[in-house]
Amino acid sequence: MIYLDYQATTPLAPEVREEMLRWLDGPGGTGFGNPHSIHRMGRQAEAAVEIARERVAALFPAGGTVVFTGSATEAINLALRGCEPGRAGKPVAVSAIEHSAVLDTALDLPGDTTILPVDRDALVDPQVALPEGVGIVSVMQVNNEVGTIQPVADLYERAKARGALLMCDAVQAAGKIPIAEADLIAISAHKFHGPKGIGALWVRDGIELAPQITGGGQEGGLRSGTLSPALCAGMGMAAKVALERMEQDAIHVASLWSRALEFFTDWQLNGSAEQRYRGNLNIRREGLDVSRLISDVREVMFSAGSACASESNKPSRILSAIGLTQEQARGSVRLGLGRYTTLDELERAAELINCAAAQQG
Repeated sequence: MIYLDYQATTPLAPEVREEMLRWLDGPGGTGFGNPHSIHRMGRQAEAAVEIARERVAALFPAGGTVVFTGSATEAINLALRGCEPGRAGKPVAVSAIEHSAVLDTALDLPGDTTILPVDRDALVDPQVALPEGVGIVSVMQVNNEVGTIQPVADLYERAKARGALLMCDAVQAAGKIPIAEADLIAISAHKFHGPKGIGALWVRDGIELAPQITGGGQEGGLRSGTLSPALCAGMGMAAKVALERMEQDAIHVASLWSRALEFFTDWQLNGSAEQRYRGNLNIRREGLDVSRLISDVREVMFSAGSACASESNKPSRILSAIGLTQEQARGSVRLGLGRYTTLDELERAAELINCAAAQQG
């Protein structure tokens, strides 16, 4: 099988697997301790968690704290719901192309929610009008469906000037490009070759949040529940490797992107070609039935958009937001390129996809 769905999830890095195994020892081992216990095994597990926290923190800007969560979705909920008491029902503004974890949560908050539009290139205007008295602005750094890189730094400065907080979903950015400045930043380990089941929220110093999960008071009282040393260690190692390989990975992905454009000359690109993470190739072809295409090309793992919405059978709201018709949205595919993608795999995948698409007429 050829895997081209790196936005959905990434293969576990071998360095990560090796690091995790140290903390999965069964009977007779010493790595399975509870990191919140005070005996020797507990202290060893706690040390592993704190080493991982330092490694993950290196992904973020300076001046903040990393809180481990079970996922980026949980991190987003902690950020948006947790800061709401201090915002006192003030308006919330989110971009039209946010992940559902942001959009649905924002719409559920007590204040009014304003949807910030994007242009045909899937970009938010950095001078977009913000609602009067806005308390929270949320804009993702890299879009998960079309890969566009948003002007988060500019929006952060504007939010600060209005006395608002900026929350950034950096799930698709972490480990691939430097993370932009914000007040609250959510990431997920499995998007940069770490394990599933763990994410993190970075909280800028001085910002107070109300916990959304109560209990034993772990993670500074913000997120109760026993941490998994194996998952934390895996995320930490994934962050370490990603930082070490960031330039190398970027060169590799950019090279694949250039060749992919040559392989898919009969297709049209969705979203900006310039302000974009080049591991995301979202393209469309007129008259295409993507569901049938994915079924026909079983050797290649690719998608029609977000894995979270793949079962809805509805046209992508992200592609609709950039002005595509329902037919154009239904004729769009997303190819995810990454660290372990080879040129031979990409070329073979292009042959299979182009052949199946041509047979549809």
